[in-house]
Amino acid sequence: MPTARTSMKTSYPIRLADASTAAATGPEEEIRTPFDGTVVGVVASSTQSDLDEAFRTARRLQKTWARTPVASRAAAARRFAHLVLAEQGRILDHVQLETGKSRSSAFEEVLDVARASEYFARVAPAILRERRRPGAIPLLTRTRHVHHPKGVVGIISPWNYPFTLTATDSLPALLAGNAVVVKPDSQTPFTALLVKELLERAGFPRDLLQVVIGEGSRVGPELIARSDFIMFTGSTRTGKSVARACADRLIDFSAELGGKNPLLVLEDADPDRAAAGAVRAAFANTGQLCVSIERIYVHASVHDRFLRRLVETTEALTVGAGLDWSHEVGSLASQAQLDRVERHVVDAVNRGATVLTGGRARPDLGPYFYEPTILVDVPADALLAEEETFGPVVAVYRVNSDTEALDRANDSAYGLNASIWTSSSRRGWASARKVQTGTVNINEGYTATWGSHASPMGGWKQSGVGRRHGETGLLKYTESQTISEQRVMPIAPPRGMTAAQWATTMTRAVRAMRFFRI
Repeated sequence: MPTARTSMKTSYPIRLADASTAAATGPEEEIRTPFDGTVVGVVASSTQSDLDEAFRTARRLQKTWARTPVASRAAAARRFAHLVLAEQGRILDHVQLETGKSRSSAFEEVLDVARASEYFARVAPAILRERRRPGAIPLLTRTRHVHHPKGVVGIISPWNYPFTLTATDSLPALLAGNAVVVKPDSQTPFTALLVKELLERAGFPRDLLQVVIGEGSRVGPELIARSDFIMFTGSTRTGKSVARACADRLIDFSAELGGKNPLLVLEDADPDRAAAGAVRAAFANTGQLCVSIERIYVHASVHDRFLRRLVETTEALTVGAGLDWSHEVGSLASQAQLDRVERHVVDAVNRGATVLTGGRARPDLGPYFYEPTILVDVPADALLAEEETFGPVVAVYRVNSDTEALDRANDSAYGLNASIWTSSSRRGWASARKVQTGTVNINEGYTATWGSHASPMGGWKQSGVGRRHGETGLLKYTESQTISEQRVMPIAPPRGMTAAQWATTMTRAVRAMRFFRI
């Protein structure tokens, strides 16, 4: 059984972000920490008039911001990265109090935002600059490719990574010259407000980023109805509703959705190393991570040793509450999450699965704590085998070949992230290219791809549309425009030339163009 530890205090002598900076004047709601249910803040909800005013302000400020040189925008992004590192203690407190996660999991958000901000600050001027493109007819046609901001970007961010997903989705949108209106999850408004505060301290114009607050079912459709682009992170079911609403308005959107992510332990893998990596991949952030591992396929030759080490390492984890570094696994975020985890585990056991460790709630630690859990013999018709659990639960399966592991990994409606463990780099890369997911990590669970900010990240199949990170993650917030100037003569038959003569001349010209870079 995982080691229990609690260092929670009943009072929280920290200052949460100023809720008065939100675009919200409606009824107030209490924000309670998942650690023990204590009220840690009170925030107003956004009314219809608040939403109208937020977008009016954003549109007014965006026009000026779009004329600001990209180099100046990038300088503000770089200052933001430095502020994130300097203010990390306060950020960690906010994230922990609103989500219940451990401090080490909260620190992943600080590190990610600082790194992503530095990356986008460095590359934005080059990516967004106007570029010369080959024209229709060499020397006669001059063509330029221009990027314009979308306008006002709406971001709907989830509760599980409230600092990372608010900041790293907003920042490239702002760098591209947009204003942003963020709707954080109702559970984590103060972390979003802290992002707003830090951006403004870094030099972004006050209120260029607006925060609107309220239930997703009420505020989400209103946000979509007013935005020029939507970035959504959440469940696949809700993502489909967002897609339909965006389609009705013919606006573009990007969505990172659910995952049922596999980890493959190949025949030549080091089982001890793989087990240690699997524990991190499955139980970081209490398993509440879109790219965390929920199913593990292990080659029969290393299965027994891997499983033994996986159980031992899991049982050595410290579980508890506290604003310090003394525990590795924190609380689930809510009663809804606890109910889902318990439902999946009970259903699997009722259908014949076996719990090797964990498998129970820990109300002695806090209202939503659940032990890191490993199951075997999970049947294919169990909820745990098919649906995203989003908690500290993983199922392990024995396979007889690496090919079987790959086939079973791909046998899913989801395609977000995967992990492959092997002693051969060549085998790892060859196997990775056969996995049907947007990101694949070799000898790592998820941080290698997620932290590679220069490369796009997103899902296949039911796991999403579009990408964040990389050049794609910046350019999606822009409208592309091509401008061409035709010089000397038009692309048309000159006076005195017949259509047939023109066709012959152009055929020869096009053939000649093959020998030139155009």
